Amino acid sequence: MTFSSFRLLFILFSITINLANATEVIRYIESKQYPDPNQRYFVDLLSLVLEETKSEYGDFNLQPVAIEMAQGRTSLMLEQNKFVDITWRMTSKDLEQKLQAIYFPLVKGLMGHRIFIIRKNEQNTFTKDITLEQLRKIHLGQGHNWPDSDILISNGFTVTKGYHINFLAMLKKNRFDYYPRALHEPWLEIINEPELAVEENLMIKYPAPIFFFVNKENKRLQERLTQGLNKLLESGKFDQFFLNHPITSGVLIKANVHNRTVYELKNPLLSEQVKKLLTDKRLWISTK
Repeated sequence: MTFSSFRLLFILFSITINLANATEVIRYIESKQYPDPNQRYFVDLLSLVLEETKSEYGDFNLQPVAIEMAQGRTSLMLEQNKFVDITWRMTSKDLEQKLQAIYFPLVKGLMGHRIFIIRKNEQNTFTKDITLEQLRKIHLGQGHNWPDSDILISNGFTVTKGYHINFLAMLKKNRFDYYPRALHEPWLEIINEPELAVEENLMIKYPAPIFFFVNKENKRLQERLTQGLNKLLESGKFDQFFLNHPITSGVLIKANVHNRTVYELKNPLLSEQVKKLLTDKRLWISTK
């Protein structure tokens, strides 16, 4: 081997070592004005995934960015590679064209299991024997840029759109009559809302995974997250995390899922790649 060849190999080896040992800064949006306690689950899972891949990819620094912006705006900034390196959202075909999805359902499909926040004195509106057609005619509230809105509209529901920070106030003012939330979400959201309650009898259900998303050019982070999540799944650590995290622990029992009337809906927003994931039972929660 010539001196030049040896020197080139040494340089390449040094670069590899430095990359492995470098601290990777990963920025995500964290609202200070409207903090969402449910987001702790995703931050904790992200930290676990990155920790799982430290030996291959080096150390990391999770950096919250205190910029107030809605989901759609966050996704646009990520697409433009500005301010943020990662987000987590319910997926859609359109979103997957703009951003790189990490195809792993982070809450095992809980986002598509929806129970309702209602006004406390109106439980009698939502009886166990209400038909799907009757439920469709009762006005509900959902985010103006949420995939849920399009899913529910495509299934014939009457949807009032708005911003999530206003929904509880809108519900109390009779702007709509129920606010569907994922199984793990409503409890903390109404803890200081004595006029509201979690509806007791009904649940709507549709396949709706929430993924990590990164910029399409960020191949390193894409590979790191994919590898880390799969390692956690194979080792059983992911299920352990899901079953024991304060946000998701015991949620099926708390929501009394087995005693609810369930309405199965279709999700027209799923890509073919996502549809393939639906056959892997390890990735999804079972409510049967």
